Amino acid sequence: MGGVLTDERGGRRWWISVGLLGLLFVVLALILPLAIVVQRAFDAGFQNFADALASAAFIRSIGNTAVLALAVTISSAVIGYPYAYAMARSGKTLSRILLIALMLSFWTSLLVRSYAWQVLLNDTGLVNTMLQAIGLIDEPLRLIRTPAATLIGMTHILVPFAIFAIYSQLRGISPDLAIAAHGLGATRARAFWSVTFPLSIPGLAAGSLLVFVLTLGFYITPQLLGGAGNQVIGQSIVEQTNTLLNTGVGSAMAVLLLAAVIVILAVTARFLGLGKVLGIALERNSA
Repeated sequence: MGGVLTDERGGRRWWISVGLLGLLFVVLALILPLAIVVQRAFDAGFQNFADALASAAFIRSIGNTAVLALAVTISSAVIGYPYAYAMARSGKTLSRILLIALMLSFWTSLLVRSYAWQVLLNDTGLVNTMLQAIGLIDEPLRLIRTPAATLIGMTHILVPFAIFAIYSQLRGISPDLAIAAHGLGATRARAFWSVTFPLSIPGLAAGSLLVFVLTLGFYITPQLLGGAGNQVIGQSIVEQTNTLLNTGVGSAMAVLLLAAVIVILAVTARFLGLGKVLGIALERNSA
């Protein structure tokens, strides 16, 4: 009996130690750096925030970021939904192939993928070379350093997040529902739009929200593929901290970005129901 109690206590101590190590990691890797950024943002009161909001370049970057985030979200949803649907409804072999192809994108560095698009879209890249070879253009198109290049690169990087969220929701929808609707006289298209699609909206919303929020903080891809006139918030922050060495204003910009993300999540929770958007069955958890 004493040996059993000793083993149980030892097991508890082990789990407590693991939990404390995890808490320490979160503090050192997330909370402490965030606290330093907030402290630097307020080291001159609200002056850093006033300077940030007085910067015309920063205001433009907010607009550029919002437009880009919306465009990437829409393109990721349009591309991701059919892919996720194919993964959820196809046979095991095709589903596994699609899943492996999707996982390969996660295993490839974000920087490598951005550089790959830079190579593909430049004046002597594969896209311009093929268009010239088939006679569609005489001179290379200006594809690099454009908003379109940034949109393509960021969609390629972020669409897997949308796919996984949509796929997770679709996997929970029984195909028998669409089959039953089809048996009652509905066409396949009507069965999809009347049954499957409405039930998959929480996953689509979750994926769209995730992509939108992630887009707000991007830096590498817009820096490599975008032009000087299409600066986003991440580039403005790096310019302030690394180029102008104005860490106070840069930190204030970062805090404003964080506040924007928190507001977006709060609005989502208030009007859409954060549990539904994130695909969490709160009722099941509480049951």
